[in-house]
Amino acid sequence: MKPIKISEAVVRRLPIYLRFLNELSLSNIQTVSSQDLGEKLDLNPAQIRKDLAYFGEFGRKGVGYNVDYLIEKIRQILKLDKTMYVALVGTGNLGRALCNYNTYIKDNMKIVAVFDADESKKGTQINHMTVRPMQELSASVQQLDISVGIITVPAPEAQNVADQFIAAGIRGLLNFAPVVLKAVPGVRIHNADFTAELLSLAYYMDHINEAKEGDE
Repeated sequence: MKPIKISEAVVRRLPIYLRFLNELSLSNIQTVSSQDLGEKLDLNPAQIRKDLAYFGEFGRKGVGYNVDYLIEKIRQILKLDKTMYVALVGTGNLGRALCNYNTYIKDNMKIVAVFDADESKKGTQINHMTVRPMQELSASVQQLDISVGIITVPAPEAQNVADQFIAAGIRGLLNFAPVVLKAVPGVRIHNADFTAELLSLAYYMDHINEAKEGDE
């Protein structure tokens, strides 16, 4: 049989489910229905059931989903049942914030190495990690079994950093620079573009204001 192709939208919703399920688990809630999930997450319950059904039958009709069991299964689907090591390049305010947030991440993706091209930052400490020079990137990726790279450098430098990550063997990149990066086939790049999100929010805010004025 030809394998079912899972859409990117489905994969992007799984962490949303996982985050809420973790909150339920911390509150000692043992079961949850797709209806409850839909109401809390503002999603169609049928869509939630369909998303999860791509990967197996995790719930029981009339009972719902066992919270801890579903957490375990989603973690397996997202490959969070094993630790993935991450390298970050760029120790400006955003890079430092992400390194410090590293302490609170519970989903087995850990920043284990941080780099910067600025020689004056070499040897400084961020959350118990020593800032390394870019010359050590390739060797560190191999030595620390790093599989994901985070880019938090200014836009003009981002492509060069991406190229160095790819040359070192990294196949997954999270890019915070406001620029579209080019990559060879087999490399996955996700963009976290704050500027684009703010600009699109401005569009919706304008429409909200128009609707509010129309109700008056």
